[in-house]
Amino acid sequence: QVQLVESGGGLVQAGGSLRLSCAASGLTFSTYRMGWFRQAPGKEREFVAAITWSEITRYAESVKGRFTISRDNAKNTVYLQMNSLKPEDTAVYYCAADRVGSFYEYDSWGQGTQVTVSS
Repeated sequence: QVQLVESGGGLVQAGGSLRLSCAASGLTFSTYRMGWFRQAPGKEREFVAAITWSEITRYAESVKGRFTISRDNAKNTVYLQMNSLKPEDTAVYYCAADRVGSFYEYDSWGQGTQVTVSS
Protein backbone atom coordinates (compact mmCIF):
# COMPACT_ATOMS: atom_id res chain seq x y z
CA GLN A 1 0.00 0.00 0.00
CA VAL A 2 1.00 3.62 -0.39
CA GLN A 3 3.11 4.99 2.46
CA LEU A 4 4.00 8.65 2.84
CA VAL A 5 6.45 9.85 5.50
CA GLU A 6 6.93 13.56 6.12
CA SER A 7 9.99 15.12 7.71
CA GLY A 8 11.63 18.50 8.13
CA GLY A 9 9.19 20.23 10.40
CA GLY A 10 10.27 22.19 13.45
CA LEU A 11 10.34 25.53 15.22
CA VAL A 12 11.46 28.59 13.28
CA GLN A 13 11.27 32.34 13.79
CA ALA A 14 9.10 34.50 11.59
CA GLY A 15 10.91 35.30 8.36
CA GLY A 16 12.82 32.05 8.45
CA SER A 17 12.74 29.03 6.17
CA LEU A 18 12.11 25.31 6.36
CA ARG A 19 12.11 22.54 3.78
CA LEU A 20 9.67 19.70 4.24
CA SER A 21 10.23 16.33 2.61
CA CYS A 22 7.81 13.50 1.92
CA ALA A 23 9.23 10.08 1.08
CA ALA A 24 6.79 7.86 -0.79
CA SER A 25 6.73 4.09 -1.18
CA GLY A 26 4.32 1.47 -2.47
CA LEU A 27 3.47 3.42 -5.60
CA THR A 28 4.81 4.29 -9.02
CA PHE A 29 5.80 7.72 -7.81
CA SER A 30 6.44 9.31 -11.19
CA THR A 31 2.80 8.78 -12.19
CA TYR A 32 1.26 10.36 -9.09
CA ARG A 33 0.13 13.86 -8.34
CA MET A 34 1.50 14.96 -4.99
CA GLY A 35 0.15 17.57 -2.64
CA TRP A 36 0.77 19.36 0.62
CA PHE A 37 -1.98 20.35 3.02
CA ARG A 38 -1.93 21.85 6.49
CA GLN A 39 -4.16 21.97 9.53
CA ALA A 40 -3.85 24.60 12.23
CA PRO A 41 -5.35 24.09 15.71
CA GLY A 42 -9.10 24.54 15.64
CA LYS A 43 -9.20 24.89 11.86
CA GLU A 44 -10.02 22.64 8.95
CA ARG A 45 -7.32 21.10 6.83
CA GLU A 46 -6.47 23.35 3.89
CA PHE A 47 -4.70 22.96 0.57
CA VAL A 48 -1.18 24.38 0.35
CA ALA A 49 0.42 23.22 -2.90
CA ALA A 50 0.40 20.42 -5.47
CA ILE A 51 2.55 19.13 -8.30
CA THR A 52 1.50 16.81 -11.10
CA TRP A 53 3.52 14.01 -12.65
CA SER A 54 4.42 16.49 -15.41
CA GLU A 55 5.47 19.06 -12.78
CA ILE A 56 2.58 21.45 -13.22
CA THR A 57 2.20 23.22 -9.90
CA ARG A 58 -0.59 24.97 -8.03
CA TYR A 59 -0.49 26.99 -4.82
CA ALA A 60 -2.87 28.42 -2.30
CA GLU A 61 -3.04 32.20 -2.53
CA SER A 62 -1.75 32.51 1.02
CA VAL A 63 1.60 30.87 0.15
CA LYS A 64 2.20 32.03 -3.43
CA GLY A 65 5.62 33.59 -3.82
CA ARG A 66 6.83 32.14 -0.50
CA PHE A 67 6.48 28.36 -0.87
CA THR A 68 7.79 26.13 -3.65
CA ILE A 69 6.79 22.53 -4.29
CA SER A 70 9.12 20.23 -6.19
CA ARG A 71 9.67 16.53 -6.74
CA ASP A 72 12.54 14.14 -7.30
CA ASN A 73 11.22 11.05 -9.05
CA ALA A 74 14.55 9.24 -8.64
CA LYS A 75 14.18 9.54 -4.86
CA ASN A 76 10.39 9.11 -4.70
CA THR A 77 10.29 12.34 -2.74
CA VAL A 78 8.31 15.56 -2.86
CA TYR A 79 9.51 18.73 -1.18
CA LEU A 80 7.98 21.92 0.11
CA GLN A 81 10.41 24.80 0.44
CA MET A 82 8.91 27.38 2.77
CA ASN A 83 10.44 30.86 2.89
CA SER A 84 9.42 34.08 4.65
CA LEU A 85 7.46 32.06 7.17
CA LYS A 86 4.74 33.77 9.18
CA PRO A 87 3.15 32.81 12.51
CA GLU A 88 -0.05 32.00 10.60
CA ASP A 89 1.84 29.25 8.75
CA THR A 90 1.95 27.30 12.03
CA ALA A 91 0.20 23.97 11.45
CA VAL A 92 0.65 20.26 10.98
CA TYR A 93 1.68 19.76 7.36
CA TYR A 94 0.50 16.66 5.52
CA CYS A 95 1.74 15.07 2.32
CA ALA A 96 -0.81 13.46 0.01
CA ALA A 97 -0.77 11.36 -3.15
CA ASP A 98 -3.27 10.50 -5.85
CA ARG A 99 -3.36 9.42 -9.47
CA VAL A 100 -6.66 10.87 -10.65
CA GLY A 101 -8.89 13.75 -9.67
CA SER A 102 -8.29 17.42 -9.10
CA PHE A 103 -5.43 19.22 -7.44
CA TYR A 104 -7.45 19.13 -4.22
CA GLU A 105 -8.51 15.45 -4.02
CA TYR A 106 -6.24 12.74 -2.61
CA ASP A 107 -6.72 9.25 -1.27
CA SER A 108 -3.36 8.62 0.43
CA TRP A 109 -2.04 10.68 3.31
CA GLY A 110 0.99 10.87 5.54
CA GLN A 111 0.98 11.28 9.30
CA GLY A 112 2.04 14.90 9.23
CA THR A 113 4.90 17.02 10.51
CA GLN A 114 4.56 19.98 12.86
CA VAL A 115 5.68 23.42 11.75
CA THR A 116 5.71 26.16 14.36
CA VAL A 117 6.58 29.75 13.47
CA SER A 118 7.28 32.07 16.39
CA SER A 119 6.75 35.81 16.20
